[in-house]
Amino acid sequence: MAELASAPRPGDPRPGPEGPGPEGSHRPSGILIVEDEAELVRALRINLRARQYEVMTAGTGREALAVAASHPPEAIILDLGLPDIDGTEVIVQLRQWYRAPIIVLSGRTSPGDKIGALDVGADDYVTKPFAMAELLARLRAVLRRDGEPGQGQPRQARIGRWLIDLTAYQVQHAETGEGGERETLRLTPTEWRILEILLARPGRLVGSAQLLTAVWGPGFQQRTNYLRFHMARLRRKLEDNPARPRHLLTEPGMGYRYQP
Repeated sequence: MAELASAPRPGDPRPGPEGPGPEGSHRPSGILIVEDEAELVRALRINLRARQYEVMTAGTGREALAVAASHPPEAIILDLGLPDIDGTEVIVQLRQWYRAPIIVLSGRTSPGDKIGALDVGADDYVTKPFAMAELLARLRAVLRRDGEPGQGQPRQARIGRWLIDLTAYQVQHAETGEGGERETLRLTPTEWRILEILLARPGRLVGSAQLLTAVWGPGFQQRTNYLRFHMARLRRKLEDNPARPRHLLTEPGMGYRYQP
């Protein structure tokens, strides 16, 4: 079990709860904790929030995949012994699209377990019991390595003649009309959600099950007809030639891809 030390320690660059960080500092990092032991989740949440991290939690592997797809975190702390699917399988599925750091936090201490987790895509491995200060130091290290400029998710994109602003949730024609105004296009909330997930992973395949879980929930992984319907609507609205799309692509039997 970890020590419960909620106060930030010397050398921890993140501020405590008494106030904001220095002017110009980055927004808090979102951390996803994937762990089914409630007491440990509580200790991690207290310590991370004390250092101004935003915290999300998941108690199962399937829940973790759904949370990561709908709200991609900037790092994941992952237990291997989950009640539904093994943590290594969670890493394998995440690494199909997710590139941010994953730290394994596990009671498995054998070299084979460590090598297996690192080989499928984990960035670091911490064994239980552990010192909270060490885990936080490792988290800061992987976030520094992942924090070079240009690694954030794109908030704007262009599909055909349309400019898409994911911050303002606005679609405008790339060219101005008479009077200097741009034509706007309305998307439904479901279309925005699908588009946001695809545009956050340019050039990468996003599995159908992952999209369905992120947009509709864990019980909809077989409803591929939902995706076909909404993807067809998005292509009709955004692509220059919906019958031969250049940007919103289908990978038959696998999923969908946004090609810039």
